[in-house]
Amino acid sequence: MIAVCSVAATAWLAARTTSSAIQQEQGQLLSSDTDIYDTLVGYAATHPDWTGVTPTLHRLAEQTGRRITLTTQSRRTIAASSATATALPTRASAVVDPLHTDPALLPGGDAGRIDPRAVGPYRLTAAERKEQRGRADKILYCLGGANGIAKLSEAPSGRTSIKLVDSALDGTVKGAGCGVGTLIAPLPTEREPLIRLNTMVNDCLRREQHEPVKITIDFLVLPPDQATQTCLDTARRDQLTPYVAPAALLFVTTPTGSATAPAFHFTSANTTRIAGVAGLVLLVTVAVTVVVGTRLVRPLRALADAARRPVEEHQRVPVTTNDEIGYLAAAFNDLTQRRERMEGQRKAMVSDVAHELRTPLSTIRGWLEAVQDGIATSDQALVDSLLEEALLLQHIVDDLQDLAEADAGQLRIHPEPLRVRDLLDHVATAHLGRAESTGITLTTHTDGDPELSGDPVRLRQVIGNLVSNALRHTPPGGTVTLRARRTGDHVTIEVADTGTGIPAEDLPRVFDRFWRAEKSRNRRTGGSGLGLAIVRRLTEAHGGTVSVTSTVGAGTVFTVRLPV
Repeated sequence: MIAVCSVAATAWLAARTTSSAIQQEQGQLLSSDTDIYDTLVGYAATHPDWTGVTPTLHRLAEQTGRRITLTTQSRRTIAASSATATALPTRASAVVDPLHTDPALLPGGDAGRIDPRAVGPYRLTAAERKEQRGRADKILYCLGGANGIAKLSEAPSGRTSIKLVDSALDGTVKGAGCGVGTLIAPLPTEREPLIRLNTMVNDCLRREQHEPVKITIDFLVLPPDQATQTCLDTARRDQLTPYVAPAALLFVTTPTGSATAPAFHFTSANTTRIAGVAGLVLLVTVAVTVVVGTRLVRPLRALADAARRPVEEHQRVPVTTNDEIGYLAAAFNDLTQRRERMEGQRKAMVSDVAHELRTPLSTIRGWLEAVQDGIATSDQALVDSLLEEALLLQHIVDDLQDLAEADAGQLRIHPEPLRVRDLLDHVATAHLGRAESTGITLTTHTDGDPELSGDPVRLRQVIGNLVSNALRHTPPGGTVTLRARRTGDHVTIEVADTGTGIPAEDLPRVFDRFWRAEKSRNRRTGGSGLGLAIVRRLTEAHGGTVSVTSTVGAGTVFTVRLPV
């Protein structure tokens, strides 16, 4: 981004400097071309032909350093600024015609594109000019011209007019009283051509089936009308044609006759400016690179320092950016958090395993020491009690082995086709005696006869753990129901009881290892604390899921979803 911005800035500034120099050169060329065109149009507007234009061409050529040639429409040379004959370009620079001026070269002209210097028969005599100028001076004095309210202006025809600076004075009583309206009345020289002009305009309008109009000496049409304006422009051109020079082609070329604009070179000031701009951009680029590089390196150094810290410190790295480095810092913090959680789980599991194994081992050791010391007698009841504690130890060790294999990905699954109804009946039969002894009703219900592919031993272990857990927490007189149904390409198995239920805040932890709702860890009301953890691992090994919903005082439902 820095490289792109620096290159773009350098290119933009260099282009601006270059275009400024080019525009300056083009402006000079355009100005000289405009002067040439304006001078020649003015000559054509005040002369009936091009005779005598050569001195004007020489003067313009000396002022602009260009070669100027005038030709007829058939490209026959009328006059040239140089006697040396050269081939003319294929395209003329402009057409010099005072009755059809070029608005690009002479902006601000009237709507008819007729040069105002083309006055023809409307040019006043010297006596008329003097008379009207005297009348205008008197009016100006009457209006208070000394204080700048009005000023005089003289048209190319010699007619003098008064321009009121404050438009609010137009048409006032004072203006009428000073005789401002007498200046717009046609003079003797203007009356006859103005009458002919009105006749020509109205003849044109009659042909176009329009109402006749009256044209004043200022050649304005009120209200503006396109048809009237067209007829007026046509009539004026017809009236002025005998008094102006015919249209001519203008060729403005280099002294050698080439139409290409003269080449130019950068001045030392422009060269210095471009070099300074490039140096400034380079300096800014280096500064920005250093600042951005420092900001990029700072979080990387923090990550490296945190990674080198001992594991026990569990360092966190602040996430200050929303880019790849920010993502890396967030991932590092997440990894640290997971490492803390796993470390806490490891410590908790070691503590739980030690606690679970300590109690039966302490019981066995105590009774054996009592027998050894002669305090207790080794009878059948003692042997049964020690055997029960040994079986509990074996059960805990077996559960831990299953979980260890699942965690290591070495849990063996041997799938085969099986009927879910037979699976539920087998589990119910195995726990029926315990249910009857505690006064609990154990029933099964299957919608249809769904089948799936799974390990029958492991699935019996899953359903058996759930049933055993339900029987343990259901009071006498309650019910435990096993339900199964097929939903799409899954089989849903539910173990529902009418037991004490599980509080909502404890539901997220029911599948944790060694967790019991009874904080006392009494095995008379709770098992090893690994049954539900094994249920989840075995279900996931089959590609399924297990979930739980519960209402305190109403019962609990464990739901196992297995793919067919």
